[in-house]
Amino acid sequence: MHTFIEILAVLAILANGVVYGTDVFGAIVLRPAIAAVDDRTLTQLVGHIHRIADRRFAAIGAAGLIAAVAMTASAAAAGQGVSTTAGAIATLALIIFLVIYSRVSKPVNTALIAAAIADEVPPNARQLQARWDSVINGRVVIQTVALAALCVGLAAA
Repeated sequence: MHTFIEILAVLAILANGVVYGTDVFGAIVLRPAIAAVDDRTLTQLVGHIHRIADRRFAAIGAAGLIAAVAMTASAAAAGQGVSTTAGAIATLALIIFLVIYSRVSKPVNTALIAAAIADEVPPNARQLQARWDSVINGRVVIQTVALAALCVGLAAA
């Protein structure tokens, strides 16, 4: 059972590491770079990035959450308290992340995707980007908590 828990923890770490790394990039590189371009470039670049990322990252994020839940359940079934607690913390963090993404980031992504595809520049492009920017640091912190908890769960397995 230890090996199974370890495998699930590694899968959760790898999947969520992809999302974490992308959000870190968004926070420290993409956000300041986007601030330096005109609204048309912002709309086209960010809209098409989200068009691709939202489709591809959905499966990665879902796999990470499922692996975290499975690790937590397996650790609980095996009576591994530390791994169970760490997995529960990671799972809660990932659910909070998903709520923030769904309520704040996704609507912005959807608006910028539609504008980019239509080759239009929304009059509120900067406000949309500012809304997305307003949660990116929090998303990074939440992912950090999730990854740290998953690492503790792996180490304790």
